[in-house]
Amino acid sequence: MTIPKQVKLVVDKLKKAKFEAYVVGGCVRDFLRKVEPKDWDVTTNAKPKEVEKLFPKSYLDNDFGTVTVLTGSKAENLKEIEITSYRIESQYTDKRHPDKVIFAKSIDQDLGRRDFTVNAMAMEIHSLKIIDPFDGQKNLKEKQIKAVGNAQDRFQEDALRMMRAVRFAVTLGKDWKIEKKTEQAIKKNASLLKVISQERIRDELMKIIMSERAAQGIETLRNLKLLKHIIPELEEGYKVGQNKHHIYEIYEHGLLSLEYAAKKNFNKYVRIAALLHDVGKPRTKRGEGLDSTFYNHEVIGAKIADQILKRLRFSGKEIEKIVKLVRYHLFYYNVDEVGEASIRRLIRQAGPENMEELI
Repeated sequence: MTIPKQVKLVVDKLKKAKFEAYVVGGCVRDFLRKVEPKDWDVTTNAKPKEVEKLFPKSYLDNDFGTVTVLTGSKAENLKEIEITSYRIESQYTDKRHPDKVIFAKSIDQDLGRRDFTVNAMAMEIHSLKIIDPFDGQKNLKEKQIKAVGNAQDRFQEDALRMMRAVRFAVTLGKDWKIEKKTEQAIKKNASLLKVISQERIRDELMKIIMSERAAQGIETLRNLKLLKHIIPELEEGYKVGQNKHHIYEIYEHGLLSLEYAAKKNFNKYVRIAALLHDVGKPRTKRGEGLDSTFYNHEVIGAKIADQILKRLRFSGKEIEKIVKLVRYHLFYYNVDEVGEASIRRLIRQAGPENMEELI
């Protein structure tokens, strides 16, 4: 792989003005993995105002000293390059944002504030020398997500990092795992997720659900005691048996449905509906063993799905579609038994625009 010319132009312009400049974070991680980075980030000892002077086609609209440079490139991952000044961060009262940002003097100080070791590397673009004070390259080879420094401190600073750990473990590729001490710190601090905004939780959840290993991601959230702070309703079906029509317990059946949807690369509506389609069963179960019944579970499930999606701040349009998929997933269709009137009724109730996803 090579460094794109747009990135070189940005870094070289900073260096020509006598500043330090490196590519940093996820793009370095992906470059070393020989995977095309989704975006390119630069870090420098130049202050935001100094960066803005060097790049007229740029803007600063945050409190963290990040200047976004518009490159004019047509490539999605190169249209904008973010340049962030070296910084260290103070206390995180809300467990998400630093109370105050202090500009740092060295690249090592800046890397020390980052979440995981594989994201805490910087690279000099011409020599390709890696600055790696936390053994990120070692963890990259071992396919381990390990917190920078003390994992407890990292999650106390920013509780969303716990979900990010799970997301990286399932999206970076096969066989990636969360390092033991990092895993233990997540279990210990899982309840801190309650202070994070539902919008941010939703965004991380969707990155997991839209990954190839979506089901493994949900199960990891459960194992790390995070799921009960995101979708506790799913856990109600854990180890709850079904009837003669199913060979898997309720929770496992939902996971395997999601796994199939991910394998087929179905869209987000189908994936979420697949995961939630039987969420009403634990509250409607009557009887035990093969003779169990789940009266009206699709109706109750649709109501529960509506509550979950509203809580996670999904849009009205998204909620309406997913709830309909859950509500009508049980439609029974045998050409010898179901008449045209039933089909017309289904289309009228579920909506013709939802038929492909429903099927």
